[in-house]
Amino acid sequence: MVNKQIKWGIAPIGWRNDDIPSIGKDNTLSHLLSDIVVAGFDGTEVGGFFPDAQTLNKELQLRNLEIAGKWFSSFIIRDGIKQAISDFREHCQYLQNVQAAVAVVSEQTYSIQGLSHNIFTEKPHFTDQEWELLADGLNQLSQVADEYGLKLVYHHHLGTGVQTLAEIDRLMDTTDPEHVHLLYDTGHIYASDEEYMPLLAKYINRIKHVHFKDIRQEVMQKAKTEGLSFQNAFLAGMFTVPGDGIIDFTKVYDTLQEVGYQGWIVVEAEQDPDIAHPLEYALIARKYIDSKLLK
Repeated sequence: MVNKQIKWGIAPIGWRNDDIPSIGKDNTLSHLLSDIVVAGFDGTEVGGFFPDAQTLNKELQLRNLEIAGKWFSSFIIRDGIKQAISDFREHCQYLQNVQAAVAVVSEQTYSIQGLSHNIFTEKPHFTDQEWELLADGLNQLSQVADEYGLKLVYHHHLGTGVQTLAEIDRLMDTTDPEHVHLLYDTGHIYASDEEYMPLLAKYINRIKHVHFKDIRQEVMQKAKTEGLSFQNAFLAGMFTVPGDGIIDFTKVYDTLQEVGYQGWIVVEAEQDPDIAHPLEYALIARKYIDSKLLK
């Protein structure tokens, strides 16, 4: 059943990847946005190659598309709260200018996302003092987001200090539940813990943004066996769109529906666009959503 309180987006990462700029570099903004229209989505998130707000707004208005949010790499532990707030204000101003709903925040101090480390066994860990600093910083950043009419949603992520359910528990326990919200990413929690429903059930009332990322189980197991890095794992095809992997999104969607979730669900799958045609996979995702979730 169609829930009009939910907007469906698809992330630009299937067309161009901010971490590896060489892949998909010929896919322009116009190409990306027009593909999103063809695939029948309501909007997207801001990619690193997106233009200034005025230029982007014109392109969005021509296609009747919206912006859900944009990733912000926080370095609260490395650089301190004051610097993080300064950087975040600029981020939030841009998001306000493009009428976004959320600011996606992920602490990147010690992150191994862009390194050659084994993504499954070499993740970083924070000290007690670092956890306190992170929680304090996120509480302050959330107040900044509120000033700009945005919700701060924290993105748990492979290869970072907030990856596992236990680590998400600690973050949720030490941050303000009224202002620090959670981005629930099916693919990242499954690749980390090989479960995805416990996180959803536990924090359903703090989830204000959702990423639907699927996992090819056999590729993930191979990546674990070979000790691949994050980038090499996704280049090998570990991530895919809903309906093409192991995750049952009907259970996820039904749970969100039961609590009256309002906001964005964004399809996101890091893939090499030369191998996984972006529009083809956007259409695969759309077909799955329409036939399995919105039936």
